Amino acid sequence: MIDTRGVSLCTESFGDPSDPPVLLVMGSGASMLWWDADFCRMLADRGRFVIRYDHRDTGRSTTYEPGQPGYTGVDLADDAVGVLDAYGLPAAHLVGVSAGGGLAQLAALDHPERVRSLVLVSTTRAVPGGPELPPPTEDFMHFAASAHVDWSQPDSVVDYLVDYSRVLTGGRRPFDELAARDLVRRDVERAHDIAAIQNHDVLPDDDRTHPPLSSIAVPTLVIHGTADPMFPLAHGEALADAIPGTALLPLEDAGHGVERPDWETIVRAVVAHTAPRS
Repeated sequence: MIDTRGVSLCTESFGDPSDPPVLLVMGSGASMLWWDADFCRMLADRGRFVIRYDHRDTGRSTTYEPGQPGYTGVDLADDAVGVLDAYGLPAAHLVGVSAGGGLAQLAALDHPERVRSLVLVSTTRAVPGGPELPPPTEDFMHFAASAHVDWSQPDSVVDYLVDYSRVLTGGRRPFDELAARDLVRRDVERAHDIAAIQNHDVLPDDDRTHPPLSSIAVPTLVIHGTADPMFPLAHGEALADAIPGTALLPLEDAGHGVERPDWETIVRAVVAHTAPRS
């Protein structure tokens, strides 16, 4: 547990602290468990000091009353920097997925001296500007409009989050329901209040202005599934175009998130991208 800016965040590290540091930033409503421990160990075994953490309102970090978040999205981005402070790291490589990729972008824009490089997975532009982008798929929109959950009943929450995970795979690959159910159940049982993850959907805007994405000067890699139902591939392509010198790694038939079949590809790409530069 670390304390930063008046909140407590649960963190976990893997590997040798003398290795290049990689901070993993998970997406909206997701605790650090969604960065699988075996994935973290794969990175650590290849010479990276890996840190994962629970956002506010997830896992064991500070939790607010559902519907009453006492913070903004920018506060979540600043929390990432707070984790670096707690570990005594002047800067780190940030790997963000989904909304975590947006938080990583904001951290690079607002605290450029703290970010060595960016890896942005299954995400979209964090600041306004650029071409119009396609909406989520019909299947995703149908689920968002029709799914029901009783947040007071753990079994209902588990069923809902498993169904949501199925939709996020994009439908082109088999869905491992047993693995998804095990992860979700552990996440629900571990959380102070799983209903509080809804706060990430209602965060107020603090009206802070940010520099354009074109001002990001650190090496950046965009990784994006070709079957992403939330942010279709065009979002990753537009993000890569917006940040100078950014490379794009498409994952064929991958959906939204860091899926087990892609671990080796993603780990290899992150290790290469975060290799010390002369």
